[in-house]
Amino acid sequence: MGTIHVNDRVRKHRQGLREAGYRQVNVWVPDMRRAELLEACARQVAKVNASDREDKQLAELMDMALADLARGGEWR
Repeated sequence: MGTIHVNDRVRKHRQGLREAGYRQVNVWVPDMRRAELLEACARQVAKVNASDREDKQLAELMDMALADLARGGEWR
């Protein structure tokens, strides 16, 4: 029995996915291992947290939403 080359297996697998209605896409995402990105994320989180602490209306809205969920309400 001959060996199937890796490229042939990949091609067959991808063809099966296409036939099942899938389409291959490539997506570039930020590299979370980079220190600069982690620092930028930390700065943004700090700004959001500070803003949330200062926004009393937002806190009340979130409290009402949590209370509604606790009573079995649903997101609409």
